Amino acid sequence: MKKRYFFSCLVAGATFMSSCTKNFDEINTNPNKTTADLINPNYFMSQAQITFSQTGYDQLLFQSMWTQSLASTFSYYSNGDKYVLGGSGTGYYNRTWNRAYSALTLVDEMKNLIKDKPEYTNLDACGSILRVLFMQRITDLYGDAPYSEEGLAKSGNFTPKFDKQQDIYNAMLSQLETAIAALDASKAAPTTDLFYKGNIPQWKRMGYSLMLRLAMRLTKVSPDLAKTWAEKAYAGGTMTSASDDVKVMADANNATSSNSDALLVTDDFREVRWGKTLMDYLKANNDPRISAIAEITNGNGKKANEDRTVVGNNAAALQLGLPNGYDLLGGNTDISKAPGYPGATPAADGTDAPAPLGKYSRPRLRVYDDKGSANFIYTYGESELLLAEAASRGWNTGVAATHFANALAADMKSLAGYNATPTAVVSDADIAIYVAAHPLVAGTALQQINTEYWVATSTTFDFNETFANWRRSGFPVLTPVTYQGQYITSQVPRRMPYPITLPQQNGANYAAAVSSQGADNFATRVWWDK
Repeated sequence: MKKRYFFSCLVAGATFMSSCTKNFDEINTNPNKTTADLINPNYFMSQAQITFSQTGYDQLLFQSMWTQSLASTFSYYSNGDKYVLGGSGTGYYNRTWNRAYSALTLVDEMKNLIKDKPEYTNLDACGSILRVLFMQRITDLYGDAPYSEEGLAKSGNFTPKFDKQQDIYNAMLSQLETAIAALDASKAAPTTDLFYKGNIPQWKRMGYSLMLRLAMRLTKVSPDLAKTWAEKAYAGGTMTSASDDVKVMADANNATSSNSDALLVTDDFREVRWGKTLMDYLKANNDPRISAIAEITNGNGKKANEDRTVVGNNAAALQLGLPNGYDLLGGNTDISKAPGYPGATPAADGTDAPAPLGKYSRPRLRVYDDKGSANFIYTYGESELLLAEAASRGWNTGVAATHFANALAADMKSLAGYNATPTAVVSDADIAIYVAAHPLVAGTALQQINTEYWVATSTTFDFNETFANWRRSGFPVLTPVTYQGQYITSQVPRRMPYPITLPQQNGANYAAAVSSQGADNFATRVWWDK
């Protein structure tokens, strides 16, 4: 009846307008509409954390294979494996951008709700730390990006300017320092925190570890600034054990891990394999993580290679990495032409077909295809490696060899946290043997540290970080893939192009960023990668 009455007001004319507008607000107010006072701002925090953590194809399609951590003959993965666009590859330029900015929007809304409310001091400080965490991934992958004017759409700014990466880093470091100082364990803690369940001392350690990671990104472009902030982070107190790892556990019945969702696609499960570069390194060093992370298909033929109900054989001696840059097309780049090709597993019966990749190692089924597995964002082991590098450079961040040994052990222990029921487990005895056999050597310290960083982030499927630290450090030394029709030749990609919609959505500011930073392509280096 109210809707019909309101419509009559619209058509009755000016004579009746005054009487109709008398009850306008009452008639047109949704009784179910919520208000800011009724919203628990804590919920924005957990939603931002899970949104940011769910990387899936965001990083599997390009970053995982640019760094030669994974490899695939499947045409869809030519985007990263062979530097050849295919399978709507350009549509994936926006994945990391959109995901991180979506998470930032949630943090912005949370901070707006708690502005000038001292009872939410810790939630606000944690929000600032999250804002830096999210923004670092964006700027590391793309370079210049909106930051100072990010989150102003409610104010009518739909075309934010792109800040220079140098300015973004300066702002992030300053804002992070302020946020850490504001954390107060005597005050109310966040109630929906997916990282630490509101543990403020852990948030402080995470904040300082994030400061360390920001600092170490600057080693090529501004070593003095990197030293200042790395030493400040160490003095403040970084992560102390694997229990400080920053991760979000997915929910097998609800918010399932997007990494597992991607790998459970039949073609991906059948053809995504651990890369030869990574597996060769692990095997050359007798790394006990091999059995924790890798397996080959149990049984012969295509059907067995697609069967997700049967776990594989994870014996270390049987594991073999797939070389990047090959296909299944029968030509010169067919996998059967690769040096050391082990042969296909034969068809199991007359209704089956051979499996060309059946003898290559895949990510272990019960670990990486677990829908309730962890989405790793930053680990204690990574922070120890960064401290080891800083100390190797002569900075006041402790003893390099000690940090490196801590990192090796932690990187193996963190794998057990990938699943709710520990599956990728490396025994304490094996860890101790490996650490003792791989001491840090001064003359090769930077290579050792950063190659382990590559291993650690690859095995936790944090390929955004793998790609960022590889560009910064140059380790391991990777040989670019050669293949027909590449979007970049004779070098490994250094950057992700901006989302293809930006020239239409924010053309003037996009153009200014390209003019300032360099061509919008895979070869242009971001500021800290010069």
